[in-house]
Amino acid sequence: MEQLKELEQVQNIMLMIQSTGAIDSSNNTNADSNRFLANFILFMMQPCGELDMNQKCKLISNHFPKISSAFNKESSPQLCDKGNIVTEASLSHHCDDDMSVGLLQTDCADVAMVTLDSMQRANSTLQDFCRSYFMFHEMDANNAESIFKYLPLLSFTESYIYQLDTINEKLLQLPSDGIPDSDMMTPDWILRFIKSFKNDTFKPLAVLLESYGIYTDRIRDELKCGEEYWALERKLCSALTNKQEIQIEDVMRAIHLKSFDYRVLNLLLYQLNGKDINETHMEFLSVSEFLVEVSDDLFDYEDDVLENNFNILRMFVRIHGASSAPAFLAKTIIEAEKKYNSLLNTLDPQLSFKYQKRCEEATKEGGKVFGPPLGTWSIPPIIEDEDLYRTNSV
Repeated sequence: MEQLKELEQVQNIMLMIQSTGAIDSSNNTNADSNRFLANFILFMMQPCGELDMNQKCKLISNHFPKISSAFNKESSPQLCDKGNIVTEASLSHHCDDDMSVGLLQTDCADVAMVTLDSMQRANSTLQDFCRSYFMFHEMDANNAESIFKYLPLLSFTESYIYQLDTINEKLLQLPSDGIPDSDMMTPDWILRFIKSFKNDTFKPLAVLLESYGIYTDRIRDELKCGEEYWALERKLCSALTNKQEIQIEDVMRAIHLKSFDYRVLNLLLYQLNGKDINETHMEFLSVSEFLVEVSDDLFDYEDDVLENNFNILRMFVRIHGASSAPAFLAKTIIEAEKKYNSLLNTLDPQLSFKYQKRCEEATKEGGKVFGPPLGTWSIPPIIEDEDLYRTNSV
């Protein structure tokens, strides 16, 4: 089983580096070379004390020419026993395992990896997704077999997205002059963060999904929506802190994009189950997602002000003013609720009943609102001076 796992890792790395055009697989000689490179990269990714990837490469560059003579035909029999060679796995046992796993994501930016912290943060979203979306795939969220059948891939994908979302949050905390607070992060972190969002943000994840044959144009488009959302969040939050003008079109676009991760997971389920996408369900869920995001923004309003996160109420206050923002937001909610109720009637009656029951459960559990009547919405007190609010909260 361990050998199969290692073979899969090597194959994933080969697919990744082939997609970059860095290697060629047109003949057997190149295939052997590619496999060697993939094995070598896998070995280099193994934790070894406090050494990062750059330090490992530098060590090899400086020292390997000096010791390569030890690996000639005369000395190699001493290291090999009838075809059993010293493997990367055995060499890695000489390395300490104390290195933070979190560093692997930044040191191997072209390989899709996730940290334990990202998995923990993604856990509540995955739980909600299973309980709210499985029913649209005729899957039982209370059945362990249904959950664990696809959980590894769903969990990895959501954790990877959360990991990038965390990076984006760090970027939002940077001062406008680009000089970091020494207590916030180091310059190395900033360079890594910016690099992560510069080009092809989701490429490592895309390569992984493609290797399983489940990466579709629709999923690619939704991941692009994620990149667009993060870019809009940075743009809008920067405009807020710098007292610049904000466009309502950008705000509404951002709030609709915000649930892209749920749509990615939903599209993955269609692929994993081998079924066609139900566009009626997708349209209904998109409106429901919008109402959930608005509800979450109202619930997290004060925290989002403190952390300078995107929040629809923050944006409406800037655009419409503190006194008028609640009324404009209420009008937006009413329009969305009408569409929600209309689409709810297009669902199969049994599915509609199950989903409404799930919404009631979610409301009781955490105060989250899934398309409620306007009277149950609660808009928090408006913060007119965000700078003063942050200062007083320190």
